[in-house]
Amino acid sequence: MPTYEFRCRECGATYDVNRPMIAANDPAPCPDGHADTVKLLTMAGLSGRAGAGAPPAGGGCCGGGCCS
Repeated sequence: MPTYEFRCRECGATYDVNRPMIAANDPAPCPDGHADTVKLLTMAGLSGRAGAGAPPAGGGCCGGGCCS
């Protein structure tokens, strides 16, 4: 089940909510009971991946080493 991160606009608390994707945009009151919250945009799966998005090594324009 996906985890969504929310922030309370009243107290600034940040917290996670586990819920199905169909309920991703449902309201999520903060743990202190405040209703004015916003869902944060997170980049899941990208943290800690060194070189993510870098072209493959090997030389040449396509990275395969055939066009040096």
